[in-house]
Amino acid sequence: MSGISNSRMSETQRQDIPASERQQDILRRSLGGGVVRVRDLAAEFGVHEMTIRRDFDALVDQGLMERVRGGARLRERMGEEISHQLRAARNTEAKTAIARAALSLIAPGDTVAFDASTTALALVRMVHDRNVSAIVSGLDAANALAASAVPFVMVGGAFHGPARSFTGVLFEESMSRLHPDKVFFSARGFHAALGLTDSHLPEVGAKRAMLRSGAMTVALMDSSKFGRRALATIAAMDEIDVLVTDRPPADADMAALEAADIRVIVAP
Repeated sequence: MSGISNSRMSETQRQDIPASERQQDILRRSLGGGVVRVRDLAAEFGVHEMTIRRDFDALVDQGLMERVRGGARLRERMGEEISHQLRAARNTEAKTAIARAALSLIAPGDTVAFDASTTALALVRMVHDRNVSAIVSGLDAANALAASAVPFVMVGGAFHGPARSFTGVLFEESMSRLHPDKVFFSARGFHAALGLTDSHLPEVGAKRAMLRSGAMTVALMDSSKFGRRALATIAAMDEIDVLVTDRPPADADMAALEAADIRVIVAP
């Protein structure tokens, strides 16, 4: 979900922003831990101060923020949860299209593993009526499958709050004893030389353990991640079997994918 990216937006554009989107942007601005002020936000969004107060009331009612004199701030220890919510709300159409295209790779009887990414979660929600078994590392994926008829294993370990997932030595040891047919995962960036990268080291270890266990590895990457690089490599190019994305990669990226014999599926 897009927020306010340009403070010089016209007054009409600012006033046309839906309340839900404005509230997401307020949360994003508050992640630094400071107070966001009614007067400042009203001027920035081009709306009446009462509108911002109503936004604050809605966020307080959801348990995300608390009111202070002249503004509001995040409730204590809510930053990780909100960061996850904002990530889940980003590029939702692309994630859904990618998941729908990836669904065609799952055959009846497969055991499939899903990492804790929000793109993989979109796919998890589509297998509820499939004849498959699942392995998951994230709470959200487990909750989605718990409401379905799909048998699944949630691999435990050290809890990693930002991704609502399990990681660490216990996770990696448990994952080494499981052997899924296909592993579906995502990353923060795709770089032709570095492969798929991520910035959270606990997640990197967990994702790598999943990839080592699977017979086929499927990367789910929306086009915004191409050309980006993060701290650590999850998978080198020769460790990826299939890449599913929402737009055709740039020529240089496509050449690297073809050289690595990676099948590329572009979601319609």
